[in-house]
Amino acid sequence: MILDDFLYFDANGLYCKYGDFYIDAKQPVKHVVISHAHADHAISGNDEVYCTEATAAFMKLRYGKNAAKAFNIAGYYQPFHIGGVQITFVPAGHILGSAQVSMEYMGVKYLYTGDYKLQADATCEPLEWVKTDVLITESTFANPDTKHPDPVAEIQKLNDIKINILLGAYSLGKSQRLIRLINEQAPQKTILVHHRIMPINAIYEKMNFSPGKYQLYGRKLMKNQQEYVYIVPPFTFDSYSRATGVKRLFASGWKNLQVNQNDTLFISDHADWNDILQAIECTQPQQVWTLHGDGSYLRKHFGNAIFVKLLN
Repeated sequence: MILDDFLYFDANGLYCKYGDFYIDAKQPVKHVVISHAHADHAISGNDEVYCTEATAAFMKLRYGKNAAKAFNIAGYYQPFHIGGVQITFVPAGHILGSAQVSMEYMGVKYLYTGDYKLQADATCEPLEWVKTDVLITESTFANPDTKHPDPVAEIQKLNDIKINILLGAYSLGKSQRLIRLINEQAPQKTILVHHRIMPINAIYEKMNFSPGKYQLYGRKLMKNQQEYVYIVPPFTFDSYSRATGVKRLFASGWKNLQVNQNDTLFISDHADWNDILQAIECTQPQQVWTLHGDGSYLRKHFGNAIFVKLLN
């Protein structure tokens, strides 16, 4: 029997009382399962963290000694228990080390997707599907009007830009994906990266997910027009709002983060509407629970065919 209260939100985040643990907690807790290392899912100060090896490495890089009191590392498809709940990590395809969290309790399976994407990405483990009784899916872009464009076609836009490019991107995951795509689709470009991105790239390379050729940014280099692409984190991108001699672009699936309507680079690391429908088709759940977005479109789409519960 599916338990309606298997997961619910309290003051600390998404909680499973049957195993006494949180998933991607919002406040430091005693036991937390972390799906991936982005800061809105992985905070510092927890006692016991359960995650993949890459997620632990990124958290230690970002938070140092405050990352956690203890890390419990599990590989994909290596079951472990917290309380009476059996947990298995399944590749989510979002960034390196990202995991869906499959939980089994009293013969019922609950699959928390975390953030996930279906698009090909050579810089992380590809998403894999497992069947479940309850699918707990992110619904960031769960709107029938949202369909992500082909990332290859998007990155090929850079070939038409002959001046230097200032490219804003999140340091973890998006930057490495962009480096790989630019190397493959615009090989004449020279990629420069901000110093904050360099240690993250080093972890990717250590784990055999090299993004390809790049070099550390140098101020003198950008004074020359040699089709440089300088990849910078959001805070640096914003501080260069008046930069001259460059084309400013921000790589994101969010329209509000695009610089203008003419110069767009829509590259998302999340599932769009069709992807979420495919997730439901492939995992074959009896129920769908949504979070991190608006699940009302899914509820309307499925009607009585599948029970859709909005967790947030």
